[in-house]
Amino acid sequence: MKIDGARLLLVTDPRPDLVARVEAAVRGGVDIVQLRDKRAPVEGLIPLAEELKDVCERAGALFTVNDDVELARRVGADGVHLGEDDDPTPRARSVLGTGAVVGRSAGGVAEALEAVRGGADYLGVGAVYATPTKPEGEVAGLETIRALSRENLQVPWFAIGGVTLETAPHVAEAGAPGFAVVRAVLDAEDPEGAARALRVILE
Repeated sequence: MKIDGARLLLVTDPRPDLVARVEAAVRGGVDIVQLRDKRAPVEGLIPLAEELKDVCERAGALFTVNDDVELARRVGADGVHLGEDDDPTPRARSVLGTGAVVGRSAGGVAEALEAVRGGADYLGVGAVYATPTKPEGEVAGLETIRALSRENLQVPWFAIGGVTLETAPHVAEAGAPGFAVVRAVLDAEDPEGAARALRVILE
């Protein structure tokens, strides 16, 4: 499975030039692209999902869909990323097939360990720092990253939430083996260069 060894995960947000920015990001070393758009209707997302899937296939990256197992099935995505309150991992795999990649969100060490026991192929852990969608009160912080790094998880995991070129060195130093980012790459003047710079920090 291509998930092994993945270090950099890009979560998308809605923007007019998204496909071009994702193309640049995967050239820069993004391993997984996760389509996330909580407002658009499913039918409206299908053409975008298919386009992003093609971009990822050409670059050798994985393409996953946030939350929506049925959309992932319809577009033939490599897998799905599920929140802590979404469908159980086995159910998602029963819909998508045994070869599907199923990622889970975890806000802390206990949730991360439970997700791995439940069969998750990878984890997004955080939020490490406060973001527009995760206020200060919901932040896991670097201490969670340090604690999880001591657990020797057997699946890839990505620190998410406020990981930027400025904060990434601290997150890597705390023990995160991978980063999940949105604006650090998509808002960059040079998304390819930003992705490369993040990989350098990880390596």
